[in-house]
This record gives sequence, structure tokens and C-alpha cells, in this order.
Amino acid sequence: MFRSLHMKLVLIMLLLITSLMAIVGAFLMTSITSFYIDEFYQQMESVFGDSSPSSGAFVSSLRQEADQAGSTQAGIAQQLQNMIEAKAGDLGLNAQTRNYYVLDGHTGQYLTGSADQESFERLQTTPNLLTARNSIAAGTDIVGDSSDITARYMDVAIPITGESGSFIIYIYDNRDTVSELNSQLFLIIVQALLVGLLISVLLSFLLSKTMITPIERLTEGAERVAAGDFSNTIAVESSDEIGILTTTFNDMASVLQDTLEAVENERNKLDTLFLHMTDGVVAFASDGSVLHSNPAVSQMLGKEVNFYDYDALFGQQIPFDQVMSLQRPDFVSGELTAGGRILELYLAPFSDGEDGGVMAVLHDVTAQRKNEEMRKEFVANVSHELRTPLTNVRSYAETLRDSEDIPRDMTNSFLDIIISETDRMTHIVQDLLTLSRLDSGRADMKMVRFPFREAIDSVCRAVDLEAKRHQHTLIRNYGPTLPMITGDRSRLEQVMMNVIGNAIKYTPDGGTIQVDAGITGKNVWMEVSDNGIGIPKQDRERIFDRFYRVDKARSRESGGTGLGLSIAREIVMRHNGSIALTDHDGPGTTVRIVLPIRQEVSEEAEHA
Repeated sequence: MFRSLHMKLVLIMLLLITSLMAIVGAFLMTSITSFYIDEFYQQMESVFGDSSPSSGAFVSSLRQEADQAGSTQAGIAQQLQNMIEAKAGDLGLNAQTRNYYVLDGHTGQYLTGSADQESFERLQTTPNLLTARNSIAAGTDIVGDSSDITARYMDVAIPITGESGSFIIYIYDNRDTVSELNSQLFLIIVQALLVGLLISVLLSFLLSKTMITPIERLTEGAERVAAGDFSNTIAVESSDEIGILTTTFNDMASVLQDTLEAVENERNKLDTLFLHMTDGVVAFASDGSVLHSNPAVSQMLGKEVNFYDYDALFGQQIPFDQVMSLQRPDFVSGELTAGGRILELYLAPFSDGEDGGVMAVLHDVTAQRKNEEMRKEFVANVSHELRTPLTNVRSYAETLRDSEDIPRDMTNSFLDIIISETDRMTHIVQDLLTLSRLDSGRADMKMVRFPFREAIDSVCRAVDLEAKRHQHTLIRNYGPTLPMITGDRSRLEQVMMNVIGNAIKYTPDGGTIQVDAGITGKNVWMEVSDNGIGIPKQDRERIFDRFYRVDKARSRESGGTGLGLSIAREIVMRHNGSIALTDHDGPGTTVRIVLPIRQEVSEEAEHA
């Protein structure tokens, strides 16, 4: 019953009228009560307050009366009563609702007033009366005049102290006038509510009938359209919003039938597009012409695909007819190379009808193939580097095991070779672990401030004996003004040791190695130059690749693993610096290292 729009409108109207009358009634009753309370305290303020000279003078006169020496308490109370009676009009006193009482200031007992003692004793002790009594006890003149809109009375208590005694002028209003007025107002509101409810019921029935009839017609028309019947139209009987809605519904029904087939075809095309999308997407019509494409296709193929057809773009890989003969969701794939890129091609029809076409998806796998080649090369290099020392160790170990008459000197020589080859494998594994930690970010850098010159001097002193053994001349060409820098000192010294050590290894005996350093802007730099065998141009781009060596035989003889410069580059990059080969006059090689003077480090590392 309550689910129909008709009953909902009736209930809404009833709730609206009821809520409105309830809010208005509550507001009026509260406003009347507040008005009477404010009016009461304004009257009291005008007589007993300090805001005007007249009221201040009246309170002063009351206190002067209490100061008369030799007067009895009853006499002073009678004088106070006479003075208050003179202000009865200003105070709004009447015998029915508002009375005054003159009380003893200490005990609160009744002395005199406009009502008898029995009437006062029926009153409860109010907070304002307690405030006035406490004020007299404390020797102050605090008036009890706090208001409470929820109370059934209004009152004010004025303390009067003097040499002859202390008194309280207590004004009490029982708020019968407010209650009677609110009762009359409530009856009026109830009567108005009943009339409003009757009128709202009649209006809601009329309004719901006017609105529901065309909506029911629209519902019947919508049910026919949902069932696939687009032949009937709904009669438009008005020009209001309902009429506009009916006209729009008729137009929609006529257009909907024409667009259903186009929407279905478009939905199939979009489904295929999102199903196979990787990077580049292009759609072809049934005649091979381009319907849609995204910018990635043109970037991958290096030409604007909208100017070409299917045969010009992918005809050499997979014929158009072969793709069109497929049944969804089948697809074919291929591979092509364009502009130095390796592209995977996926082709599928986006519709089984005659108006269908072909969707092509391109995925760039250049980086993936390159990584696969690098991985294969890396595995081959590691296998080769470990296989050679393992073969040597096995050969010499088998010789020692199988031969019992080997001289002691030869045995020691074989053992030295085994130890040397073992150390070589250990160095390879250690270098691989170092690269693994650097690649995964697990090699934490202990950033501290240290003198750049002191680190270079430390490395040069460490290699000085090796340089002299090869009769090299080690030249240091840097001044004392190199700054403090931020970095992992041990790691950076490892880089310097590797670069200077390579210069010593690959320079014929009697050569010259020169170490230069300086400052450029916010960076420091270090160059290591030698007049050794040098590096051919075709090998310079790969000199920092892992396991890459220019002369593999000579590198292996000198104990190199082909990982030193790779580790050096990773460490320098972790310091936001660079390491590279620079142009060199004459034979030999020059390696330049550039590092920032300051790094972003934690406060603890900065002061370490």
C-alpha cells in the first residue's frame, strides 16, 4: 500500500504540515516564554540594577534604611515594604502571579511581603535565594538573578545589608500568565493543524492523480521498449515537464532501435582492443584501410600509419585474408623489426560479420631481448671464468694424488698454483656478491665527511710498492686545497685503488702513472693517466661492462676478473657521480672520476 507513489505523496504532505506546525508551535511557545523571562528581569534591572542613576539610587536608599541605628528589625522591614510598594507598578507586582517578600538576610525567615507567611513557606528554596543568602554571609552584595527557561517560576533576590541588620528583597513570579498563554496558543495550533491536515489530504490526492497518470503511461511504454516493441508512441497531453519527458521518451525509442546494432559492433571492437592492448593499437576496416590508431604505433613504426593500409604495414608478416578468416577470440602473432626496434605483433578480427575488421596490437620487446642476451652472456662469462681455475685446480690436485715421487719443490709449486686459482675464484665470487648487493640496493653506503686529498694519498701509498716493483714513476699532481667531501670512504678508495691498479698492471715496466685532482663547481674530480698499452676505440664503450676485457689472455694472466670497473661504476653512481674514459694524447689511457662535494645524508652520518 505504501509503496505506491500516490500514498507516498499523501504521507509526504501530511508529514510536511505536521512538522511545520510542530516547529512553529515550539518556536512560538519558546519565544513567548523567553519574552516573559526577559521582560521580568528587565523590570527587575530597571528598579534594582546599577545601569541607571534612578535604580542605583533606589538600592542605595534601601541600604540607608537598613543602616538606621536603634531601629528594630520589624521596623526596618516595614520601611522596606513601604519603599517597595511605591515601586509596585515598575516591578509589575500583583497578588495572583507576582509577589515580593522581605526576608531575614541570615536565616531567610519571612518578615513581611505582599503575600502572607504561609504562601512564602509553600515556595521552595531557589538558587537565586541561596545566592543572596551566601552573599550576605560572605559580606558581599551579589544579586541572585540567574534565569532558567525550564523552571516553573521567575525570581530575583537582592541582598540589603546595614548596621541594623541584613535583609533580602525577594521577588517571585509563578509564571501562571505564561502557562495560560501557552495553553491557549497550543489549542490554536492544534486546531490549525487539523484544518491543514484535511486540506493537505485533499490537495495531495489531486496532485498525485495529476502526476501518476502520465507516469503510468510512461511505465507501460518503457515495458514495451524493454520487450523490444518500438512501434507504439505515447500521447503527449501537456507541455509541462511530464510532457517534455514523454516527448523525449518517444524520441529515444525511435533512435534506440537504429543505434543498437552500431553499439553492439562498437562494443565488440572495444572489448578486443582492451583484451589485447599492450603499447600500440591500430584498427583496420574490412577493406584494409585504417580506422583508428594511437600515437604509439606511429612512434614504433617510425611513420604515420593513417597514410598506409594493412598490406603496406603488416602484409609481409601475415596476410589480411588469413586474419579475417579467424573466428573470435582466435588471434595470430608475428614479429617485425622497425627503426632498430624489435616488435611483437598480435592480430585478431574484432567482428565475425561482413562489416568487421582487424585489430593489431604492437608490443616493444627490444629491451627484453637485450636483457636476455646480456643474461646469457653474463652466465657464459661466469661459467667460463670459474671453469678455468676449477680445471687447473682439478688437474694439479689429480697430479699430486696420482704421483708419489714428485719432488718437494714441484709439490709446493703445484700447491701454490692451487691456492692461487682458489684465491682467483674467491675474488670472482666476492666481486659477484658485491655487484649483487649494489644491484639490489642492499649495499649500504656509510656516508661520512672526509678529506678527499687524504683518501688519494692513502691509495697512492698503498700502491707505491707495486709501482716500484714494475719500475713505474708515480706522479701526484694535486694541491693541498682539495676539500672535505661526503661519501663512503672505503668504497671510494676501492674505486681509486682499482683505477690506479689497472694503470700499473697494463703499463709496461718503466712507465709513468700520473694522478691529478681538483675542484670544478660543486664537484671534485680525479684523473689517472698512464702511457701504457691503451684501449682501442671499439672497446671503449664496453670497458665498464661486466666480464668485458680488451685483452682476455693478458687480463687473466694479471689476475683480472673483468668486474673491477663494473663495481667502480656502480659505487660512483651510488654517490651521484660519474666515471669515464677521457681523451688522451699519445699512448695510454686516462680515467676521470667526478664526485659531488656534498651528499644528502642523515644528521648522524653528517657529524660522524
